[in-house]
Parts: sequence; C-alpha cells; structure tokens
Amino acid sequence: MIKLDKETIILDDVIVATSFFKRLIGLMGQKWITTGIIFLRCNSIHTFFMRENIDVVMITRSGKVIFLYENFAPWKLILPKKDVYTTIELPKDSIKKLRIKKGSYIVLP
Repeated sequence: MIKLDKETIILDDVIVATSFFKRLIGLMGQKWITTGIIFLRCNSIHTFFMRENIDVVMITRSGKVIFLYENFAPWKLILPKKDVYTTIELPKDSIKKLRIKKGSYIVLP
C-alpha cells in the first residue's frame, strides 16, 4: 500500500522488489501493467524489454517526491539522480490520475 501525504491511500496493489530477481525483472515483459513496483535504495532505472509506457516516481529517504516521469517509454534510461532513495514504477497515467506532485510525500509500507 502506498499513501500520499500520510492520509490518502493511492495504490493498494504494489510489489516491493526485495530480491535480486524481482529487482532484475521488475515490470519487464508485462503486456498490461496494472500494478506498481517499489525499488528501495534505487536512484536509476531502465525500461529495456518493457512492452508499454510507465510512470516513474522518485522519492527521497523521507518520502518526498523529487522527480516525476510521466508516460516513460520502453528502451529508455534514467541515470542516477542525487538524493533519490526509492524509485516507484506505476502503470501509465497514474501520476495524473493519483495527483502526485513534486514536493508531495509518499508513505511506503
């Protein structure tokens, strides 16, 4: 479960990528992405081998949203970003639908 600003639950269906295999595979190869995935201690991602666009939210250790990438296409790379502690991949259009903004705080499980 992910909460926005400590009150509103914005996503119930989320995977926390804790193992090497989950971190390696992420959402690769999924034809219809309907869930989110959280990568702790991760400040960069790639969308190689992905089949559809995703939204990407990058937050600090305290949960502050500092980078947003909407409709991020397959075969792209986000290079390491300073101060990012956690990266969240979401189905496309989630940032707009869930009203996630830079400066918001996200509470993770």
